[in-house]
This record gives sequence, C-alpha cells and structure tokens, in this order.
Amino acid sequence: MNQPATRRTLLATGAATLAVCCVGCGDKGDGSSATASTSPGDESASASGTSDSGTSDSDDGGQALGSVSEIPEGGGKIFAAQKVVVTQPTKGEYKAFSAICTHQGCTMNEVANGTVDCSCHGSRFRISDGSVAQGPATQPLAAKEITVHGNTVHLA
Repeated sequence: MNQPATRRTLLATGAATLAVCCVGCGDKGDGSSATASTSPGDESASASGTSDSGTSDSDDGGQALGSVSEIPEGGGKIFAAQKVVVTQPTKGEYKAFSAICTHQGCTMNEVANGTVDCSCHGSRFRISDGSVAQGPATQPLAAKEITVHGNTVHLA
C-alpha cells in the first residue's frame, strides 16, 4: 500500500535535487591556480583558488584525496571519483584543477611530460597552471582549492 508523499518528503527531495544540480556552481572559470606548499614537518598548508566543497573526512572539513607520496614531482595524479587532478610542478608545491576537459567535458586520463592529458580529442593542459598546452581546448582547467595536512592532500 502506497502512502501519499508528505510535504517533508517533497521538500527533502527538492533540496537534494538542488544540491546535486549546484555542484560546481562556485567555479569562477578564471583559470586561477590553487597552490599548496609544504615542507617536511609542516602540519598544514593552505591552497587558494576556486572553492569546491567536499565530503568531510577530517576535522577541517576537507575531503581527503590521498597521500602526497602519490603525487610525483613534475607530475600529478587524477582523482576520478572527485573529478580533480592534483599536480606537483616543483618539489613541495601542490596545485589542483578540475579533471574535466574544457573542450567537450571528457575526464582527463593521464598526467605525463608536464601536462594533464585528455584522450578524447588530444587536449593537454600544463601542470603548473592548468593553461592549454595543446588544443582543441581553448579554455584552461578550472582551479580547485586544496590543503595539505601532514602527508595528506585534502580537497577544501
């Protein structure tokens, strides 16, 4: 036996739908980069850039992505589930960008030779600032805000 939907159920469903639709709405799209630098023994380093709220996995509210040891110097790692790529252009300098190609919305598939690469149409973006290194994309990757706490990178 089905019961009619209550006002509370309808409001909760509407709020959840709105939250899902607004993911990424805070993205400025201005190409500014997010940087977090840390040195051995640092407890915390902050990154500035475009804000992206994540699920709280730590006391500071940031979603833990992985260990800094997973992000090679001069390279990076794609966190596909969170649709973010974290790079380390120089030792101890961490940057984060959207892992969604600005050309046609494909997810990046590789970080190699100083670029974040999209296999769909061959676009490549520089790990240092997310700018276009090779088209057909014409817009840079959107910067994301990250923090480094101890040896863990968090999406802020």
